[in-house]
Amino acid sequence: MPAVRDPEATKARIFDAAIAEFARHGIAGARIDRIAATAKANKQLIYAYFGNKAELFTQVLGTCMVDLAASVPVDPDDIEGWVDRLLDYHATHPELLRLLFWEGVEYGTAELPDEAQRQEHYARKVAALADGQARGVITDAIPPGDLLFLLVALANWTAVVPQMGRILAGAQDPDRDRLRASIKEAARRLVAP
Repeated sequence: MPAVRDPEATKARIFDAAIAEFARHGIAGARIDRIAATAKANKQLIYAYFGNKAELFTQVLGTCMVDLAASVPVDPDDIEGWVDRLLDYHATHPELLRLLFWEGVEYGTAELPDEAQRQEHYARKVAALADGQARGVITDAIPPGDLLFLLVALANWTAVVPQMGRILAGAQDPDRDRLRASIKEAARRLVAP
């Protein structure tokens, strides 16, 4: 009996393989052949389903960011809790930050292929902080877009450069717990009205 084809399962395998490949090698270093081999899929299917390598990267990163937004919405009423959830998310999904940093290396200050959608994505987060500012639960001394940038940098940096966290804060569980508490305290102070 011939094998039953499942296009959705194949797409999912390709997508998962692409996340790992791009997170490890970036856009320029990623290889469609490796993605196909890991996904146990025909290389031509990747092009048929997702387009070229740059288009595949854009879809991978975009989907990962939508997942983050759904999993960890910005909460101006509980910034420390939001930072805590963000730290947890990145600890279990380190590939997202790797993808973002590879995107920065590859595109620099050039416009992103999905920049309009990305701006919409972040506009909702900025609007949540602006709402918190309007209600007086967080400071309005810093523009909401700048505030989001600072908070995200604070929460993300430890996952991006874990070696610096180990060198500066220590490698043991109590050290990591202390660093997490320090990040949350810094975030709390940053947004205090």
